[in-house]
Amino acid sequence: MGWTCRTLSKINYFRKFRKLIVDNSDPIEKLISVLGKLPGLGPRSARRATLFLLTKKDLILRPLYMAIKNVLENVSLCETCGNACTDQVCKICLDPKRDKNLICVVEDVSDLWAIERTRSFKGVFHVLGGTLSAIESIGPEEINIIELQKRVLAESGEKELILALNATLEGQTTSHYIADLFKDTNIKVTSLAKGVPIGGELDYLDEGTISAALTARKDF
Repeated sequence: MGWTCRTLSKINYFRKFRKLIVDNSDPIEKLISVLGKLPGLGPRSARRATLFLLTKKDLILRPLYMAIKNVLENVSLCETCGNACTDQVCKICLDPKRDKNLICVVEDVSDLWAIERTRSFKGVFHVLGGTLSAIESIGPEEINIIELQKRVLAESGEKELILALNATLEGQTTSHYIADLFKDTNIKVTSLAKGVPIGGELDYLDEGTISAALTARKDF
């Protein structure tokens, strides 16, 4: 299964880092520039982080370099669900104890991790790698909706799709689109219920809130 995953990437992000580092003649300024592109880090914070790393070369900088190098060389996307993993298929998809007929659809890998932290979900996942957006010209072909449709219809059994997308305009638009895709099939489509506030994002919610939302899911 080919994965487009425009957001993912935590993996592609590191590849961009490597290209950026090569392009700059001043390694310190380049490191500041790259760190400044991380979420939550502006130019000033990036400069402080760079100075900290330079004073902790053996303790932090070198291990950080090795960790990033290891991710670049060994981490890829699961061919089945789109999760970040070190093999062709992730451990979740390979786990025989998981209910393969219960598929939780999430926007990004960070949302998958958030749900996994609750330890309350026993099904499998499908990572879209983004949401539909008319403003950004992101259609079904730009994210993994077509792959989801092929995956669900190709596998036998009575399936349930849990739409665990963020409660944003784009997330709800994507949820409605997916629900319409399976409207005339025997696929049950549900969505997260109470516990997820309007405008909230899964990655910022605590485990108890996510667990309650999964338990109280309803028909979409």
